[in-house]
Amino acid sequence: MTILDETYTLSNGVDIPKLGLGTWFIDDDQVAEAVRAAVEIGYRNIDTAQAYGNERGVGEGVRTAGVPRDELFVSTKLAAEIKDHGQAVDAIDGSLAKLGIDYIDLMLIHSPQPWDDFRGGDYAEGNRDAWRALEEAHQAGKIRSIGVSNFQQRDLENIVRGTTVAPHVNQLLVHAGNTPSELLDYCEGKQILVEAYSPIAHGAILRNAEVQAMAEKYGVSVPQLCIRYTLQLDTVSLPKTANPEHMRSNAEVDFEISGADMDTLRGLRAVDYGEHSAFPVYSGK
Repeated sequence: MTILDETYTLSNGVDIPKLGLGTWFIDDDQVAEAVRAAVEIGYRNIDTAQAYGNERGVGEGVRTAGVPRDELFVSTKLAAEIKDHGQAVDAIDGSLAKLGIDYIDLMLIHSPQPWDDFRGGDYAEGNRDAWRALEEAHQAGKIRSIGVSNFQQRDLENIVRGTTVAPHVNQLLVHAGNTPSELLDYCEGKQILVEAYSPIAHGAILRNAEVQAMAEKYGVSVPQLCIRYTLQLDTVSLPKTANPEHMRSNAEVDFEISGADMDTLRGLRAVDYGEHSAFPVYSGK
């Protein structure tokens, strides 16, 4: 049994694989091949988003991967700009059509604010409207579980207040160098499973000498150490790659980071995202 066989159970009883394949920056005409390669290796958790522009290709990969649909866990995300019930309803149906599948295993609100106002204005009412559309799709069987992404505690409290279905998931930027411990604890207390995107800090962590030395101590690569770190935080880890060799390596994390080393990684703060700092999630807001 490997990490690819292990799952968490969401608060509604749905099982989700602990390690998944992120598909951000994988082009629509290349992602189907990446999905098929990942499934052949043993991945069963595939993550995409409307904003990635590759739902069609992800769906093709899922449909042609050669395993039963019910063995795969497919996630997508409502575009961050959608803060309206009617638009959200249409967008949910749009994702189902682009993916070409009968149901989505997990759908998230991609951000509490549109990307051009990330961590800016108040979109509380719009988020509640979009959430209501997700709840309706969940009740109708179109989506097995629903959640959010990049939501802070106040954003979560806005959703939970008066809702019929609390978020099952909050997908967050979590990696050595960026560990939002208070938010992780809050989510755990509310039975909201955290998914860690960019567990390798979009590559920025590869240059960290302290992390390099720790990886050498365990006889693993820096990406393997970082993925293992997020798993030991009890999060789903979602490394992104289209390279089958990297997919295999990312799944070879059958080792244990000591408590002291976990504390060291949890305490890291300095990460320079370089050119990727232009993206809102890496901007430091």
